[in-house]
Amino acid sequence: MTENVVGNEEADIEAVGRLGDAFKRLKSEASKVIVGQDKALEQILIAMFARGHCLLVGVPGLAKTLMIRTVAESLSLSFSRIQFTPDLMPADITGTEVISENKMTGEREFRFLHGPIFANLVLADEINRTPPKTQAALLEAMQEHQVTIGGTRHPLHPPFFVLATQNPIEQEGTYPLPEAQLDRFMFDIHVDYPTEEEEFEIVRQTTADHSPKLDKVLDSFEVLELQRIVRRIPIADHVVRYAMKLVRMTRRGKAAEAPDFVEKYVTWGAGPRASQFLVLAGKARAALHGRYHVTTSDIREVAHPVLRHRVVTNFSAEADSVNADEIIKRLIKTLPRDESESLDGGKLPEVFRSANAG
Repeated sequence: MTENVVGNEEADIEAVGRLGDAFKRLKSEASKVIVGQDKALEQILIAMFARGHCLLVGVPGLAKTLMIRTVAESLSLSFSRIQFTPDLMPADITGTEVISENKMTGEREFRFLHGPIFANLVLADEINRTPPKTQAALLEAMQEHQVTIGGTRHPLHPPFFVLATQNPIEQEGTYPLPEAQLDRFMFDIHVDYPTEEEEFEIVRQTTADHSPKLDKVLDSFEVLELQRIVRRIPIADHVVRYAMKLVRMTRRGKAAEAPDFVEKYVTWGAGPRASQFLVLAGKARAALHGRYHVTTSDIREVAHPVLRHRVVTNFSAEADSVNADEIIKRLIKTLPRDESESLDGGKLPEVFRSANAG
């Protein structure tokens, strides 16, 4: 039994090494068509291998669609783009049943036509421009990995990953996602403007007559296997407690560990799902960097995309120009990096496997 466990662990370590190599090759392939945006690309891949979904916030023209299409092509995954509009209906996303004639029997019967949600990577463009009823159809598919039409369940083919975009500028005529639905997204990724040199390279490349060919890095079966391996990566107790402490410090009036600036600027803090996502994202980041262990540095690196849409600020924060990112930055500075000694009484931290470990 022990030999099997050791053998499985060695195989997982080898697979994590392959994932680290694949991450380097994927960045190399993406650089053929995308200039910059390395951080956003890494965060998208972290969420993908942690089986999460992303909300991407950025002004138009920052290569968000191109980035997702490039990832899909490099990983041999099917890609679908849905442009959300005020008149979009749930059936336009999930699919619908139509009456057709059976050529064998001549009888009429219902036949299901698959919607664009039936793809491995789904880009939900400007999700806040469609009414809540249609938003709910997408979010249900994200949560359940299936759609129900006419009482029949239609499972979505894994791997399944949704990346929704929002325009931070235009808010007129939009339907903002409520906090309960925002909480279903693992990451809130902010895509920023390119630097001067990056923009020069973008203009130079996109105005030339050249279409680079992307090589395949992984296939869908390898992606699924690596998703399972990410869950099996061991994590020390003190790292889990570090993630929990960071989340609990965002809750004003609920825990003694909340700092004064949280009491002053925060209306609602992050829930337990944030702790789960911090740990899963930490595991995925460690795997992408070829490591079979998670450190508090991994937790800090994923803290902003995990927490920024879960920390709700108040009017005092707005008056003092303090946003969620600034609060998270202060929390990371407040929380000691050697939290393991204070949390575990100086003892060596125990290492445990996730509940999904094989």
